[in-house]
Amino acid sequence: MIAQLRGTLVEATPSVAVLDVSGIGFELGISGMTAAALPQLGEEVRLFTRMRVGNDAVALFGFATAEERTMFDRLIGVSSVGPRLALAVLSKYSVSQVFSIVMAEDLAGMSAVSGVGKKTAQRLILELKGSLAKDRELAVADVPASGRIPVARPASTPLEDAKAALLSMGFSPQETELALDGYDGEGMRVEDLLAAALKRLGMDA
Repeated sequence: MIAQLRGTLVEATPSVAVLDVSGIGFELGISGMTAAALPQLGEEVRLFTRMRVGNDAVALFGFATAEERTMFDRLIGVSSVGPRLALAVLSKYSVSQVFSIVMAEDLAGMSAVSGVGKKTAQRLILELKGSLAKDRELAVADVPASGRIPVARPASTPLEDAKAALLSMGFSPQETELALDGYDGEGMRVEDLLAAALKRLGMDA
């Protein structure tokens, strides 16, 4: 099993990266998030990898972080979800955003992924929620700052971060929405929002 590759980036598209590792070119399927994180051609990069063996082909997939690879594993573990759809999810959202969408049962958010219809979105949320509850570190997973491997997930708002934090503490989506009802996050830090939310929930900040 190939767990990671370190080599020179020789080709890159929004969905494919080719690494030259000691003279051997490895082609890897990648998400849009990882594509945005890649350095310039000719520079060295490390990608965490996952190999999939099919009936007629062996495919390699590369990820900017170990957490993205873990989320990929969780996604393809859902019935009828293959690597292509899993990468589509990870191209639309960062790991922490996928975690938040699943835990909040945000059907509209999951359905916004290209190729994901309502039924598939429902199945993704239903089947992922239990497994992600055991991977709380994914709630705050981020991508490294710079191309060895870089890029950043889309910036989240303080309100989104506060929601993710409450969900990671074990509060239900309903409790989270109630606790933050009326706050838009403007001019407030995550810490301020959490303190107010915990007070509403009857807990000390």
